[in-house]
Amino acid sequence: MTILHAVLLGILEGLTEFLPISSTGHLMVAARVLGLAQTDFLKSFEIAIQSGAIGAVVLLYGRMLVGRREVLKRVLAAFLPTAIIGLLLHHQVKATLLGNNRVVLWAMLLGGVLLIAFERWHHESPSAAGAVSEMTYRQAVLIGVCQTIAMVPGISRSAATILGGLMLGVRRTAIVEFSFLLAVPTMLAATALDLAVSGAGLSNGQIHLLLIGCATSFVVALLSIRWLIRYIRRYNFTPFGIYRILAAVCLWRLVS
Repeated sequence: MTILHAVLLGILEGLTEFLPISSTGHLMVAARVLGLAQTDFLKSFEIAIQSGAIGAVVLLYGRMLVGRREVLKRVLAAFLPTAIIGLLLHHQVKATLLGNNRVVLWAMLLGGVLLIAFERWHHESPSAAGAVSEMTYRQAVLIGVCQTIAMVPGISRSAATILGGLMLGVRRTAIVEFSFLLAVPTMLAATALDLAVSGAGLSNGQIHLLLIGCATSFVVALLSIRWLIRYIRRYNFTPFGIYRILAAVCLWRLVS
């Protein structure tokens, strides 16, 4: 991997992390297109640069986590099932699913169909929770359970949490913000776990590439988050569903 590869993957991570289109899926396919071998370092890189995107969330929403106990407690409640299941399945997922383009493309395709079908069926209830602090702990925990589905690359953590929250009675803006906040402990834990296992074997050059990827994803994620918040106030997620289907079909021909 070169510095240019690290920058390109960092840009892609920042653009896609918080959109319901699967950042992991895009990174895996991009690595294939760029001719990067599916090494242990590449898998760790794809996990670790998520922390750059998380830095953007902390910068924009950190006060909600630090200054509002009601919000923090709901984020921690949602993180609990992810932490337990992620710890149990981390090795299996990294060994068998990360790098499997067939799994990614099927997940992107079916996820796109689900997004479109959901938006046709879903009608927001007037009694839906309009803010993160209004969510129940039951809703928070179940959203965390939904997030665990995104351990399958291509599903999209954002899509899983957002659709889960909408089905559980949370308004669109509130669940998107909650998805941002839930990403903080989730991705930091995933990065810490992976680096604890494989970090000792990283060379100085590889650490340098990780830092470049993180910094790039941080800057791009700032722009992506702000754009998504503006977008959801006027539109639904159907265009993302269409994009996922088209991307899966096109990329299938490219990487198969």
